[in-house]
Amino acid sequence: MKIIDGTNATLGRLASYVAKESLKGEEFAVVNCEKIIITGNKKSIKREFQERRSRVGSSQKGPKISQLADRIVKRTIRGMLPDYRNGRGREAWKRIKCYVGIPKELEKEKMVKAGKEKISKFIEVKEIAK
Repeated sequence: MKIIDGTNATLGRLASYVAKESLKGEEFAVVNCEKIIITGNKKSIKREFQERRSRVGSSQKGPKISQLADRIVKRTIRGMLPDYRNGRGREAWKRIKCYVGIPKELEKEKMVKAGKEKISKFIEVKEIAK
């Protein structure tokens, strides 16, 4: 199992890497999901997430967009998998775990740092996941 520290990692790049490698059969645990960054204009990113959350569907049946940081990251990864409902996409999705912070069972394990230095225009996932 590979453990990836998401601090200062760009969401799209991290998600595509995890999706591609999990399709090959690798298991992943992404920790510190609340510190992953989304590059771009803060206001437009917040507005897009708010619009997506306000669209719930007929009689409140869905689709519902989660407000938890780990679920936002896992859903982004799911979007990069082929047909997550069945087949190899489903198997790959089951191999991915996302956590807010670092759980106790993974504290002593070796982690791969995914992030680099921060870019000027970005927003962290924890600012969206309120």
